[in-house]
Amino acid sequence: MPATKILIVNPNTTASMTDTICAAARAVAAPGTEIVAVTSSMGPASIEGFYDEAFAVPGLIQAFLIAPDAAAGIVACFDDTGLDAARSVARFPVVGICEAALVTAGQLAKRIAIITTLPRSIVPLEDLVRRYGFADRASVTACNVAVLDLERLGSGAEQKLEAEIAHALDKGAEAIVLGCAGMADLARTLSQKFGVPIIDGVAAAVKQAEALVGLKLTTSRRGSYAFPAAKSYAGTLEPFAPRTSA
Repeated sequence: MPATKILIVNPNTTASMTDTICAAARAVAAPGTEIVAVTSSMGPASIEGFYDEAFAVPGLIQAFLIAPDAAAGIVACFDDTGLDAARSVARFPVVGICEAALVTAGQLAKRIAIITTLPRSIVPLEDLVRRYGFADRASVTACNVAVLDLERLGSGAEQKLEAEIAHALDKGAEAIVLGCAGMADLARTLSQKFGVPIIDGVAAAVKQAEALVGLKLTTSRRGSYAFPAAKSYAGTLEPFAPRTSA
């Protein structure tokens, strides 16, 4: 039986972060699941706020368009960068790590704390929390660590993250969601240290992608995620113009 190929796209251009994401995904993947992780070929080195997110979308979409043989895809940015656009063009189901993490955490606890990197990311994630129906159950705070500092030795990133987890638990959180794909390798250790479920969105997305493939379900093309209508695009974005609606 051929392996089930899950394509994970890191929408930023930092390849070392893709390696971290890939390792976390492979650690939870079922036998028979092939994890293929790719780094966006264009865009910001990290995604921190609305501006970075906007310029990360073309590279993300390009990565999905050139990989038609995948059984499922994952957007490996906690902002769920370009998720709706990716679902509109990918010919397989696409899972976002924020949505996957919240759905998973919601089955384990009532009060959820999402801990992200910088304060500027709080409002975009609060928007997602409301959109996904968790506004009454999930709060968002930041540990004040730049995304790229998660990989920099001596940055104090882990200590700041642990301090914010402890603060969230003191305020009544029952489960923690790590609000950055660059934290993917920390969930298991932190769960053991704090004695509560600590959810990494990458791992959660892998298991949900596997479930969709196992259920033989894919994205609905009725309404919201119908393939884009063919039309011309101008300038630098001309290669992204939809050529056909099916």
